Amino acid sequence: MDLDVTAERAPGRRGPADPVSAAPDPRLAGRAAAIGALYADHALGLTRLAHVMLGSRHAAEDVVQEAFLGLYRRWAQLDDPSRALGYVRSSVLNGCRSVLRRSATVELDPAHEPPTTSAEAAVLSAEERRELVRALRSLPPRQREVLALKYYLELPDEEIADAMGIRQGTVRSARVRGLAALGRAMREM
Repeated sequence: MDLDVTAERAPGRRGPADPVSAAPDPRLAGRAAAIGALYADHALGLTRLAHVMLGSRHAAEDVVQEAFLGLYRRWAQLDDPSRALGYVRSSVLNGCRSVLRRSATVELDPAHEPPTTSAEAAVLSAEERRELVRALRSLPPRQREVLALKYYLELPDEEIADAMGIRQGTVRSARVRGLAALGRAMREM
């Protein structure tokens, strides 16, 4: 038995049977492949960036997934597909900011620690890493983001400025101030 559901559609509404809506949007051609390749190449690094910012692997993964989902939804509005990585990077930073605003404290994930050679080295290394992350997270947001993008993702100032929506001079200034504050905080610990 064949049912014709197109006859039940309200007048003026487009749907899958409509020839107007069935025409593919040329801006969306290759969207899934392009985003899939971008995800394969950069999702791990972006997740690590979000993990440094948030201290939680699960929250970091959620933020990165939301960023890629946002890119998928807005692919047709993207002026230049070569700037998709910058869009996702900015989305990850914005997502981290939102998570940090919603929750005053995020517990550090102890499972994200690389293996070490001895028990003593493991304890010292883990404690030093926790102190560094605590000191980094105590910095003002702009300084923290600049340091994470510069030294964790190893981005040049131009890409950091683009991702954060600020000038390159502001990036340099925030980096210098952030490093000085991070040094002071580490000496105090």
